Amino acid sequence: MVLFTFAYPQYLLLFLMIPIIFFIHFFSLGNKKKKALKFANFDAIAKIEGIDFFSKNVISLVLNIVIVSLLIFSLSGLTLHKTAKATDFSFVISIDSSKSMEATDLSPNRISAAKVAATKFVDFAPLNTRFGVVSFAGSSKIEKDVTDSKSEVKDAINGIKLTEFGGTDLYEAVLTGSNLLKNEDHKAIILLSDGQLNVGTVDDAISYANENDVIVHAIGMGTIEGGSTEFGFSKLDEDSLKSISYNTNGAYFNTTNEADMINAFEHIFDYTQKNVSIKLADYLLLIGIILLLVEFFLSNTRYTSFP
Repeated sequence: MVLFTFAYPQYLLLFLMIPIIFFIHFFSLGNKKKKALKFANFDAIAKIEGIDFFSKNVISLVLNIVIVSLLIFSLSGLTLHKTAKATDFSFVISIDSSKSMEATDLSPNRISAAKVAATKFVDFAPLNTRFGVVSFAGSSKIEKDVTDSKSEVKDAINGIKLTEFGGTDLYEAVLTGSNLLKNEDHKAIILLSDGQLNVGTVDDAISYANENDVIVHAIGMGTIEGGSTEFGFSKLDEDSLKSISYNTNGAYFNTTNEADMINAFEHIFDYTQKNVSIKLADYLLLIGIILLLVEFFLSNTRYTSFP
């Protein structure tokens, strides 16, 4: 959806000047025609007055009206509002590689199920969608810079390995993902984790994402009942994942099997949208100045005849 708003709508009253410009233009043109009739030589009066009664005056009138209109819209603070959809977004897929992701409550384990779902999401995405890949535990690692090469992205996802030490730091995942997306127009992170946060804080992650205009979707890896790992039993902790997603205008998905994860990825395209506002005042002012210079140039070169 596209919507235009005005910060200072009172300036739109200046459009009442347009009929006055028409009146002045044609009144002036009428006087010049009377002078031309007295000379009975249109070529001579054109040289003296520096005008062409039709084409030159019409173009000049149109240019002046466009210039005035642009300046009025600029003064009124014209702003364009549109909704950026998922197909306009670039994504970073951030996969938790901490030891808890070896839990077997998802088959064959959490990280393997995450890889399968993530690669299917890349396949499902429209052509030219841009992706980056990050793995994280106690720290984060860039597995792939943002690219539109699906094969390279899938290779990076499949190459992620479990980290032996370091815990889980969601802030690091959001920070690294946000930095990867800094040069993209519309940005979203897909966070796959069991949510067992033991490094960093959720508040820091939320603040950094919002400061960088990044939407974070979270996919909970695992079940509430939990699964076995080398170090013991691991359960899904949804609270931190829900908090990050909800507070960055993203969505949270609870997945208990591979099919749920694939379904979550497919629905991310439905949930990923953002209202974007573009202030047009400076652009309109610049265009108006350029047209003013064009009109001045034309009136003093091609549009002026010398005897």
